[in-house]
Amino acid sequence: MASNRPGPEAPFVPSQRSPETETFGYGSYRTDEGPWEEWNPTAESVRPVRGKHRVAKQRGGGFARSSTVLGVGVIAAVSAGGMASANTGKAPVSISMPDLPNVGSLISDDEEPAEDTAPTLSSFGSVTAEADTATQSATDAGEALRSRIMAQAESQQTQIETKAAADAAAAAAKAQADAVAKAEKEAEAKAAAAKEKAEAEARQKAETARLAELAKQYTLPTSSYTITSTFGQAGAYWSSGYHTGLDFAAPTGTLIKAVHSGTITSAGYEGSYGYKTELTLDDGTEIWFAHQSSISVSVGQKVATGDVIGRVGATGNVTGAHLHLEVHPGGSAEGIDPAAWLRGKGLNP
Repeated sequence: MASNRPGPEAPFVPSQRSPETETFGYGSYRTDEGPWEEWNPTAESVRPVRGKHRVAKQRGGGFARSSTVLGVGVIAAVSAGGMASANTGKAPVSISMPDLPNVGSLISDDEEPAEDTAPTLSSFGSVTAEADTATQSATDAGEALRSRIMAQAESQQTQIETKAAADAAAAAAKAQADAVAKAEKEAEAKAAAAKEKAEAEARQKAETARLAELAKQYTLPTSSYTITSTFGQAGAYWSSGYHTGLDFAAPTGTLIKAVHSGTITSAGYEGSYGYKTELTLDDGTEIWFAHQSSISVSVGQKVATGDVIGRVGATGNVTGAHLHLEVHPGGSAEGIDPAAWLRGKGLNP
């Protein structure tokens, strides 16, 4: 835009008042501010400095329109570059700018601007195209980033699912192993219990067989009897203060049999025992049969299991007919419980 020349100013007329009465802002005359000279502007004095004040005239409003296009293009390009940088983390997209007229060329002394300094519409169209290209590139970069993020998320989800499946499989395997171990342990316990039970049954069976075999070798001393006094029973009837044997009450004349094979080592009358027979077994155990009514064997005689050695009576210190039986292991003076000894041989008196 061309600058206007300054209009003529009125000539400076000095005041006709005396210097002593002239005031200028301070209410009194100041000698250090004058005197002033008259200034008349001329063409040379008001001519603007070249390149500092004049602006080239716009032609047809093209520069304004081009400036608008340029602003839109620059904003789009900068926005696209920022988007691409934000989305991809890469360097901003390079945008080519057309050569624009510098300020010196726009401000000149001539009224008419140079033809080659005005920007053309094609240059700004190129900027707009490049901005569109940058926007498309930013869009593609954003889509690529989105795809990469989605792929990473899917990969992480897959890893999580794989780990969860592996953990579940490991837990299932451990549970199955624990169940198998528990089942094996229970089976072993059951097998051990069954084995122990079978062994106990086998032992019982063997003991029963042994007692049965012994029963064939041993027999009760009489039959049709009643147990009237047991071993260790206290009373005044016995000189020792307690009963030393087992009493089988039976009618007089009931047969008395050898409980096992052995040798007759004593036979005769013996005080309070009455008629008494002693049978010594092969292991040295002595069996005493007392209160007999009669004796059927003699000393030194070999007898077998069940052989008759005498008859039930009431001789000696008695209150009725019965067989008094005593057992002396190894010929000892002190006897043991005849009932327990007979049960150990498979007999139940």
